[in-house]
Amino acid sequence: SQIDSAIESAKMVVNSENGMTDNSDAVLDKNLYSRQIYALGESAMMHLRKASVLISGIGSVGVEIAKNLILGGIRQVTIHDIRDAKWLDLSAQFYLKESDIGRNRAEASFERLAELNDSVTCHLSMEPLTEDFVKKFDLTVLTDAPLSMQLMVNDWTRKHNRRFITADARGLFGFIFVDVGAQFEVNDPNGERCKELLIEHIDAETGDVTTLDNVMHGLEDGDYVTFSEVKGMIELNGIKPLEITVKKPDVFNIGKVAAKFSPYVEGGRFTQVKVPSSVSHKSLKESLNEPSIVMWDFAKFDNPPQLHALWQALYAFETKHGRSPMPRNKEDVDLLKTELPPSVEPNEKLLRIFSYQACGNLAPIASIVGGIAAQEAMKVITHHMTPLKQFLYIDCVEALPGDWSPFDNDKLTANDCKMVSFNFT
Repeated sequence: SQIDSAIESAKMVVNSENGMTDNSDAVLDKNLYSRQIYALGESAMMHLRKASVLISGIGSVGVEIAKNLILGGIRQVTIHDIRDAKWLDLSAQFYLKESDIGRNRAEASFERLAELNDSVTCHLSMEPLTEDFVKKFDLTVLTDAPLSMQLMVNDWTRKHNRRFITADARGLFGFIFVDVGAQFEVNDPNGERCKELLIEHIDAETGDVTTLDNVMHGLEDGDYVTFSEVKGMIELNGIKPLEITVKKPDVFNIGKVAAKFSPYVEGGRFTQVKVPSSVSHKSLKESLNEPSIVMWDFAKFDNPPQLHALWQALYAFETKHGRSPMPRNKEDVDLLKTELPPSVEPNEKLLRIFSYQACGNLAPIASIVGGIAAQEAMKVITHHMTPLKQFLYIDCVEALPGDWSPFDNDKLTANDCKMVSFNFT
């Protein structure tokens, strides 16, 4: 069959046709990846073309992540799932058809994913995850999984010094969590081009460096610079990168390093140097109790802690009841509320909206969550740009009809939203 042939072809050894030269896996085909080399740099692309990634859970978010990473050119991508496709999957998993219902989601999507980029070796797995299997991959991306599975897989990845991302989306809500381990090196913190400007004056006593014509230097505290073409204070030319602090938009300080150098005469230029930095993350288990959350919308400053508790309550609800809260079901809202920790004072409106949408599956939200998660995966693999630290909670409740709309969604009932003939009415 076509799927069998695709699976067999995915097991072939990587060769010159998938972006590596014949004589060495470590040599990059610069003609094939010239544009990405220009955007990311050669070292980042070398990491990318040697990486192996596992994507588990090929629902709406998982298939978006898989699509993005395969198109991005990661050397080996393994598609994994143990769940079969359901009617609900069809609303946002764009590689599933009605005829795929009852079939494993990864198997049903594999052929179309594998053909996206013939320079990527794709593999298919439909067996339950094990520690021995997970430890083979540089990065494991988990989606559509219960919290107990997320915690277990994260323990495995940390034990074997591997990286971990988990993501999920329900209705207008989503989240992403990134764990790069206790020590992770970032070669380029922000991905921006290095600044380079001419110098007007260097004060040896104070260490202040002023740019020519008071042009803004664009540097930040902790950046590193080196110097060239300086007249007089020639000891600065070619000096190893110096850490700076910003004094003014056109002045930065290099400390006392030039105090005993020759007097400054004129001229010179500084060039910013990207120095590798180290990032440390906590495990998922630790982060549940002491979360580091990146703000999604500063207009909703109180939402992230609430959503942090609500997502945990949702997973507890699903474990206990074997299902998600149903749309417009007030009893399920109360049941979900009982799963919240006693220390959490819930926002009743947010709780109600979250519960009503807990089994929702929207393509635009899956695209947002999957796109950001794939971007974080690329950061982790390439060591290019600083990874997310560590939770990002997304909500787009503004998409719901408001007072300005003639549609009053508060009048909807659970009966209005129940499933009929396997479809929502």
